[in-house]
Amino acid sequence: MDQINKSGLDLNILYHGMSKLIVVDISLDRDHDNPQLIFESLNSTGLDLSQADLIRNYILMKLETKEQEILYKSYWHPMEKGFGNFNESSLFDRFMRDYLTVKTGRIPNIKNVYADFKEYVSRQKEISIEEILKDIYQYSKYFVNLAFQSEKDKEIKDVLVDINSLKVDVSYPFLLEVYDDYTKGRVTKEDFIAILKLVEAYVFRRAICGVPTNSLNKTFATLGKEIVKEDYLQSVQAVFALKDSYRRFPNNEEFMRELKVKDVYNFRNRNYLLRKLENHKRKEIVDIESYTIEHIMPQNENVSIEWKKSLGENWEEIQKTYLHTLGNLTLTRYNSELSDKPFILKRDMEGGFGDSPLRLNRGLGKLEKWNEEEIVTRGNRLAELAVSVWSYPEIPEEVILQYKKKPEGNTGVKYTIDNFPFLTGELLSLYNLLRKRICNLDSSVREEYNQLYIAYKTTTNFVDIVPQKSRLRLSLNIAFNEIHDPEGICKDITNLGRWGNGDVEFGISQENEIEYAMFLIQQSFDKHRDED
Repeated sequence: MDQINKSGLDLNILYHGMSKLIVVDISLDRDHDNPQLIFESLNSTGLDLSQADLIRNYILMKLETKEQEILYKSYWHPMEKGFGNFNESSLFDRFMRDYLTVKTGRIPNIKNVYADFKEYVSRQKEISIEEILKDIYQYSKYFVNLAFQSEKDKEIKDVLVDINSLKVDVSYPFLLEVYDDYTKGRVTKEDFIAILKLVEAYVFRRAICGVPTNSLNKTFATLGKEIVKEDYLQSVQAVFALKDSYRRFPNNEEFMRELKVKDVYNFRNRNYLLRKLENHKRKEIVDIESYTIEHIMPQNENVSIEWKKSLGENWEEIQKTYLHTLGNLTLTRYNSELSDKPFILKRDMEGGFGDSPLRLNRGLGKLEKWNEEEIVTRGNRLAELAVSVWSYPEIPEEVILQYKKKPEGNTGVKYTIDNFPFLTGELLSLYNLLRKRICNLDSSVREEYNQLYIAYKTTTNFVDIVPQKSRLRLSLNIAFNEIHDPEGICKDITNLGRWGNGDVEFGISQENEIEYAMFLIQQSFDKHRDED
């Protein structure tokens, strides 16, 4: 009542409003009524419900009251707090679209997230509602870290800040998947950061080179399915390097060429570009938001006689060509003082180029004039620096070939041991010892080099070897429940889609592990020999 009195609200108006309030009490029979269906129909003629409301009620309404309370307090309420109580419902819609993209491999329409979620849940026959909700909550934490840069690890957070500066939400489905793998220890922190920087470089290089962005959502939606998680970072590098046409990762030559001539001044990400160049490998970070962009050669069409002399007879063409390019732009806090002054004055005045602590201004204090030659030289230098800041995935050609899809209908390709670049040194010696033991199992054993693995066959493959950086990964073509493994080194990879054949996987990295490996391999060999 005190609040009403303080507001000065007319009580007659309040009474008139409350008289229109209708309270509906509906009793349902849990065995016969569908509360979610009734909930949807009651709201169908009013204000549209948010996807968060629909999904929350779809998950919880089917449960007993006590279970509802437990799941709400354990998962849903913490998720609401993470999203700021869903004050921005569209953010939750985006998250659920990206979550479903990760889980299904296809991108739902943002308006059909709820319908697609119900379809997804209906297909999860072996997973409980609690497990699904727990998984959603876990992924929501990744999403919040991505969207709000709330990651506690500073090194990771710094990269996320850079990625979000580029405003590429379409990369989130892939980043969510990698985030999950990082959290679960499938990828190291160093490799996680390297992958984040690859995504950043991929997006930024494309923006500089004017590559259309309409394919990016599909590129990132399917990227997780293209990589090989046993060699996580390298496979991401290879997949990016193999992108072509409108999905390409611009190489160094294209990137430098386009960066040097681009109108950087009117580029949406110009502050991001200059900040990254200035702070590359710098511990004392410069806050460039407190600086303004300075044209070394002035924008003024009516430049002074001194500038015309410095630029030469073609000063108009030079100004038109290079005015807004990277070679002619820098940062300063003395923009008004520098103004359109001749270059020498800009160089020598207090706060001028020769007095600047910024790395972007290095070398300007030693120049006697500013003309086309110096603009081009500086542009080349900064472009070379940019190649290091936004690195191209440089990996050996022979490694890329491992990930390159074999052209359809091409059956004439012959693979050899040379197609496996990891087979060198100690790992090659280990492999030779193992393959000799496998081939000596029986005269019927055949060795076959494939694009991605080395197969050993009788009636069919009984063991396949995938050479990795520091070990040999072996797949046994035998059901996991059939393998006798006293030491417990085998892993069940049923339906995981690994290279090779079979449901059993293990690895070896030392010579003293060969004997036990052969004990396991013998079981798969015997199974297929008996089937002959």
